[in-house]
Amino acid sequence: METILIQLNNNKAYQLLKDLEELNIIKLLRQPLEDKQTRSKKYSGKLNLSDNEFNAFQNHITESRNEWENKNI
Repeated sequence: METILIQLNNNKAYQLLKDLEELNIIKLLRQPLEDKQTRSKKYSGKLNLSDNEFNAFQNHITESRNEWENKNI
């Protein structure tokens, strides 16, 4: 027997697969969920910024936060 991976694009497709399983034509296998990584771990080291670019980025973030906190609603 061969194992294949499929993507379901319609909810009705899942019901069809369940029906085929009940008829002992196929067997549905459940894949274990992958361990969730934090975004900081997932993307750590992905940006290669120079010191000047990093400092400019940090300054932009600080200014944006200050503007947000000081805005009158």
